[in-house]
Amino acid sequence: MIPRDTINQILETARIEDVVSEFVTLKKRGSNLIGVCPFHKEKTPSFNVNPARNIFKCFGCGKAGDSVRFIMEHEHYSFQEALRYLAKKYGIKIEEREQTPEELAAQNERERMFNINSFAQDYFSNIMMNSDEGLSVGLSYFRGRGFRDAIINKFQLGYCPNSGSAFTDYAIQHGYDKDLLIKVGLTGSYENRLYDRYQGRVIFPIHNLTGKVIGFGGRILTSEKTKAKYVNSPESEIYNKSQTLYGIFFARNEISRLDNCILVEGYADVLSMHQAGIENVVASSGTSLTTEQIRMISRYTKNITMLYDGDAAGIHAALRGTNMILEEGMNVRIVVLPPEDDPDSFVQNNPIEVVTKYLADNAKDFISFKTNLLLKDAKNDPIKKAGVIKDIVETISVIPDPIYRATYVKECSRMLEVAEQTLMNELNKLLRAKYRKQLGLDPSQTPQQEQYSSYPSPDSQQPPIEQESVPIGFYQEQELVKLLLTHGTDTIELDDYTTTVASLIIDDLKNDGLLFKNETHKKIFDAFDRGLDTGELPTLQQLISSEDQDVAELTANLLSTQYKLDDWLRHRIVVKTEDDVLKKTVLMSILRFKDMVIEDRRIEIMKELKATPDLDEQLILLQKKKHLDDIRHRINRDLGIVITK
Repeated sequence: MIPRDTINQILETARIEDVVSEFVTLKKRGSNLIGVCPFHKEKTPSFNVNPARNIFKCFGCGKAGDSVRFIMEHEHYSFQEALRYLAKKYGIKIEEREQTPEELAAQNERERMFNINSFAQDYFSNIMMNSDEGLSVGLSYFRGRGFRDAIINKFQLGYCPNSGSAFTDYAIQHGYDKDLLIKVGLTGSYENRLYDRYQGRVIFPIHNLTGKVIGFGGRILTSEKTKAKYVNSPESEIYNKSQTLYGIFFARNEISRLDNCILVEGYADVLSMHQAGIENVVASSGTSLTTEQIRMISRYTKNITMLYDGDAAGIHAALRGTNMILEEGMNVRIVVLPPEDDPDSFVQNNPIEVVTKYLADNAKDFISFKTNLLLKDAKNDPIKKAGVIKDIVETISVIPDPIYRATYVKECSRMLEVAEQTLMNELNKLLRAKYRKQLGLDPSQTPQQEQYSSYPSPDSQQPPIEQESVPIGFYQEQELVKLLLTHGTDTIELDDYTTTVASLIIDDLKNDGLLFKNETHKKIFDAFDRGLDTGELPTLQQLISSEDQDVAELTANLLSTQYKLDDWLRHRIVVKTEDDVLKKTVLMSILRFKDMVIEDRRIEIMKELKATPDLDEQLILLQKKKHLDDIRHRINRDLGIVITK
């Protein structure tokens, strides 16, 4: 386990803007930084990084916290794993205390998977570079494909010996569990016999965004038809094929710098492009392109160039991925290579100048690509041409931005020689059907005198979501918690004494026996209550970095704002802030909370009145209600509120 003083050193050293910028492209906005949230789908950036407070906050999905919380959320790490990641990043040495047997038994399985994959990668690379079989088979294969040692080392390529269970035996000798070896897909089992799943194959390690090995692809070097050409790692706690892009760790900085991602299909395509100096390239990791992969790219750029083979399969793959990219609000261009080439061979056989010129000259937007391709088949057949038009308009309909849709309709009208209004009518029909389907209505039915105001217009992003009910007093509790966080140690002058904000709020509520209902609010309230007893209030950093995720997230949420008060003094206009009227803000917040507590109790009494037939009981309840009404009138008189019921 990591000692507390080391944890504090890590928390104090880690800068939120440094950590987040490794995964998200950030742009300056005032004193903060903003980018596209990596935790949910969004078109307009709402992910905010506050360097001054050392926290992040997404105003779209609500996730918030410090550097540790960001790594935990993004990489699905435990608290200890996230601390180790940051310690390594900032060169902080961890002197861990000896773990108890219970702690060792509970060691996180994800961490053990990362360790075993790292061990395997070292083994495969070492075998290829330092054994006779590795040199003569593995390394000679890569060099025969034209890959230089620099690219082989960069991508940590390797070779698994063709000798049954050599790797598995070596791993078990070094203390690795055979069940875990099987689970991550390095080892197979047949009739109680263990064997290497990658035996006799060259190895392509697959890295996540932080550079950790999460899986492998193994290519066979013989022409045996009974064996699969590629064997890939199975899905596991650390490897999800649909959420992985081969080469993303090595490409992300260039993707962000060039504001464009080149998407190819195979491992060798990525290696050849990188070797040629074109490094903003990733592959879809042996699967059809997925929405999750597109969203990963969107963290670094909104522009994708699809580079595929010139054969029918390559063209089909390009068409299949286009709609998905457009639906995510991305811009897509397509480059189809000559029929005899794939990206690997094209780059290997041509000078870099020829490659870059070809990419620039042949990149087509999806309208030009799809129109030219489909019209070749339609030729002069009007029925086929009508089908082409419907196909292209259907693609335009998936684009979420109405301005882009209108632009593509205009371009489509010009290329297909069809009236723009005709295309727009067809587009609107598709959009109406789409949104009717989202609302659970029959998309094929055309309603008579339909009231379209009852559901979203085609330009809206999604149907309205019914808001969850919020308990009475929730926002008043949260207001007091925020005051504890932002002004807990500040002093205010009362009539006959001076006190702190924390002491005033906590003592006042405890004297009246008032407690918060929300569990997270109570935890923060209790932390300040204990702090008053010990004379040491909790710091914001302690709360933001709390191992209690709810406390850490709420603290970061309440300390974040997406708005910035303009510099009105520049215009000689004085605007009062919360600091200027702190005493009044605190007192009013306490009164508002008490008012909501009383209102909650009044509602309960009214329910009891309706439920009880006993007259004596009713009189008692009415007396209680009158007492609460009197208190509420006094509170609201102080608040300046007139009660009309």
